[in-house]
Amino acid sequence: MTSDDVFPKEYPYAWSPASSISIQEFVSKYKPSMVQNDGTKPWIWVRKEVSSSCIGDEHAATKEASELLQKITERMEEIKNDKSIPVRSSKKTGAKSKKELREQEQADATVQLKEISQKHGCVCGKWLIFAHADKVNAIWASVANSLVSGPLASTVASAAKVATSPKHDAPGYQHVICVYIPDVYDRDGVIEVMKVLLRHHGVNLSGVKSDLYTSIGLDSKHPSGMPSTVWKNTALLPDAEIRELKEAYFAEVTSAKTTAKHTDQREESVHRKPGHRKRKAEADDPFASDDDNSDKAKLQTHPHGSNGGG
Repeated sequence: MTSDDVFPKEYPYAWSPASSISIQEFVSKYKPSMVQNDGTKPWIWVRKEVSSSCIGDEHAATKEASELLQKITERMEEIKNDKSIPVRSSKKTGAKSKKELREQEQADATVQLKEISQKHGCVCGKWLIFAHADKVNAIWASVANSLVSGPLASTVASAAKVATSPKHDAPGYQHVICVYIPDVYDRDGVIEVMKVLLRHHGVNLSGVKSDLYTSIGLDSKHPSGMPSTVWKNTALLPDAEIRELKEAYFAEVTSAKTTAKHTDQREESVHRKPGHRKRKAEADDPFASDDDNSDKAKLQTHPHGSNGGG
């Protein structure tokens, strides 16, 4: 596990139940769009429990997984350069194409990575979420609060972190949010967290990544072409259900906003006194002259039809 996946000690941008301030104060004080990474504060962290739940022989797992990744990378290069392997498969000869052979090797290696992870007890990982700078504060606050005392608190999710802002302007920059889970191969637990993130937070999920994958540098651009996530969204839930959960969240948000708006309007109507706004406008009118005020006074003292009318 890399240091990026370890909850830091003696770090002001990390909150746990042992912290001296509440989670609400913490997320209000440290907003990802406002905290700039100068090399010392790349992440803002929140943890549900005081202690970590991720244990295992990280060194042995990383060593074995790295060796496997190196072998599969070399094998991909061999397939690419082997002129005896056809670009297209042949039904007549039964020969597999380069693409088919690559995918088979990658699938086998994925199974082996799972075996290595489970053998050494290194199965922790995280759901990945990407958020634009103009929305990250709200999404992060929602997820962090939920983890501590909301819907996420009742799931297996153990911690969360969000990337701070880059030191220099980066157009189109997106903050990554990680929601940690103790076992990426626990399908039921992974789906449980997924459903809460969709239904109660409406986020766009980008798959589940093993911490071991991070440790060995397996990302979407790795030359091995290996999948960089253990789970893709649609391998866990059908597209239709994913859409339904998110739509339910946004419908709830819209309904809440409409209700709040109507409540504000009713309260404003109840507290407003007849004629109050008009008199206030007259008193505060910066363009009124002394003559205007004098004329208004005369009209109030001598209304039309009285003995003093002209």
